[in-house]
Amino acid sequence: MTEEVRVAVLGASGWMGKTHTMAYQSFPHFFGPAHGTARVIALVEANPAAAKDLGFRAPDAKILANWQDAVNDPDVDLIDICLPDNMHYDVAKAALLAGKHVYCEKPLADTAVQARELADLAKEKGLITRVGHSFPRNPIHDRAKEIIDAGEIGEIKLFKACQHIDIYGDPLAPYMWRADGALAPTGIIGDTGSHVFSFMEFLVGKVSSLIADSYITVPKRPKVDGLGYGDAPPPVTDETEWGDVTNPDGTNILCTFENGAKGLIDFSRVATGRKFMQTYEIYGTKGSLAYTFDEVNRLRFYSNDDAAGRRGFREIDVGPEHPTYAAFLPLPNFALGYNESKIIEIAEVIKSITTQTPMWPTFENGHHICQIVDACMASSDKRAWVDIA
Repeated sequence: MTEEVRVAVLGASGWMGKTHTMAYQSFPHFFGPAHGTARVIALVEANPAAAKDLGFRAPDAKILANWQDAVNDPDVDLIDICLPDNMHYDVAKAALLAGKHVYCEKPLADTAVQARELADLAKEKGLITRVGHSFPRNPIHDRAKEIIDAGEIGEIKLFKACQHIDIYGDPLAPYMWRADGALAPTGIIGDTGSHVFSFMEFLVGKVSSLIADSYITVPKRPKVDGLGYGDAPPPVTDETEWGDVTNPDGTNILCTFENGAKGLIDFSRVATGRKFMQTYEIYGTKGSLAYTFDEVNRLRFYSNDDAAGRRGFREIDVGPEHPTYAAFLPLPNFALGYNESKIIEIAEVIKSITTQTPMWPTFENGHHICQIVDACMASSDKRAWVDIA
């Protein structure tokens, strides 16, 4: 009999909550039931107005107002946390103490100390954990890792990466919880920077030291009920209420990896015109790799082993020779998008639980990513290099 994992999605009416709920229901269509299936038995939403349309998303699920009710429900196997950043630690800890497996959207916690506690608790309890760093689960990055691990680009010397969006490019873009240092203490560092850090952790290794410069571009933004992520700027009047931006809009980083490689990273939410820009370049002693999200299933590979006069970047398109890609498409270069990366991620979460086999990135990996976030915050405050233990 196929094992079924019973899931509670917390923060079910938000973007991530919707995406996760859909993915639990759709992943068996692509990957089959051999490693288990999932049933969403509870959807948690504290806002009654936002909860009104949840019933049709998972028709048999309980609609709950309090996350504690889901954590304490003996029928729930997996707690899926899609809540604001400042709630991640408390909810994840409560879920682990209740004996639940936990899948938590990034950032895992507000601090590395909290993340360390969660990773240790999960290990003590023998529970499966996962952090929602889905971008590296695009199978093109498995190809990049294969090339690196096989030594085809030699010893890595330099990693360059960026991720930029423009949701706050307009000075009048509306205030939202992501700009509130109480609700999102690490700002863009935990929100967007952690995506870049996940590529660093997955492809290059651990960071040993860094120096960071973080900044706020516009200190106040208009507050308008019902407006948020990506919404058009409201008209400003004498009655407009203003919210203080209390976490970083962007960060520039220099870093050193434990393997000796150097890093140059920048990310922001204020890059006007950049709707979503994500790139990395990895330079080694024998070759290099380059990736941009604009060509989401394509990698560029350069090798010194090519004949003189024929050296140049070649394009590698992931295709059905990769089993994860083949689960969705029979032809190469038919782009897998963000929702597919979440389906891949959730299929792995369920497989991890049914086989009791942790898969990257666990809370242990999330701890190192939180260490990088911590170091960025401390370095920018101190205006100095910070070591990561």
